Amino acid sequence: MRRPFAPSLSPQATGILWMLGSVVLFASMDAVAKGLSTRVDTVQALWARYAGQSVLVFAIILPRLGAILPTRYPLHHLARSCLQLGATSFFFFALARIGLAEATAIMEVAPVLVTLGAALFLGEKLGRRRLIAIAVALAGALIIIRPGAAVFTPAALLPLCGAICYAGYALVTRSVGPGESPWTALFYTGLVGSLVLSAIVPFRWVPPDATGWTLMAMIAALGAAGQFCIIRALSLAEASAVAPFTYLGLLFATLYGLAFFGEVPDALTILGALVIAGAGLYVWHRETRLGDVSGAGPGARLDGLAARPPAPLTPAAPPLDAQPGTQPDTQPETR
Repeated sequence: MRRPFAPSLSPQATGILWMLGSVVLFASMDAVAKGLSTRVDTVQALWARYAGQSVLVFAIILPRLGAILPTRYPLHHLARSCLQLGATSFFFFALARIGLAEATAIMEVAPVLVTLGAALFLGEKLGRRRLIAIAVALAGALIIIRPGAAVFTPAALLPLCGAICYAGYALVTRSVGPGESPWTALFYTGLVGSLVLSAIVPFRWVPPDATGWTLMAMIAALGAAGQFCIIRALSLAEASAVAPFTYLGLLFATLYGLAFFGEVPDALTILGALVIAGAGLYVWHRETRLGDVSGAGPGARLDGLAARPPAPLTPAAPPLDAQPGTQPDTQPETR
């Protein structure tokens, strides 16, 4: 029996709702990671993040593991994994040292860095308008970082380093192209990060108390749930439709920082965040108009572990039985 008051949402609208869910979950994960940084070593938070991602992806691909494991790009996957691990690590270490909103805003420079890197290293066309947008976004980052000012802290450079790593990750992912399943990329990215962190974490282990264990479990659960929401969003809607909503993460980061850590962003931080978001949305708008949403705009952070990756974050994840070459090219991942 049909429910008379149940609204019927289009796949595009449903995808947007899933993406909004991922934004809330990833912002919550970042807040938990910041709270955990006062109780255990940051490496433990990173390990929990990657463990949650790996368990989720492995559970999803298990029925077709034999078809997904083979790859023609082992060195590309290794490079991607290392760059993503660097992006995530820089961001988590930044969370332990600077404000949540500040770190999140600086990380949002990553999508425009992808546009610049694609022009420098992949030979993609870079018009005057997008070049101006890149300069504006970098100016926004400098407004927040404020080098030379009395309030400057070197820790503010950590999320910028994370954004650079993320841009490198995106460029390596784009160089692979759509010829390989994004599930393969997701699996190897999580696997390499988990193995590296599992080798390091025993030497940095700080015995957690009950609260610490709870927060680590929350990081794993929130990260995995956020990743699942992204997968669902991109299986229902085009990346160009859901990408702009990732900038709502700035709002949630600000609210969480204020509510849980008493962090009140100053006027210049807010200004810089608005400048970065505006420049990023403009680049996304230009890419969409030109028919290329392959990672230059906000959607460049839609694939998982990204710097909050950030961001996302990999390529958009299609249904598990999709063949290589059929998935949209939304490279790549930040949170």
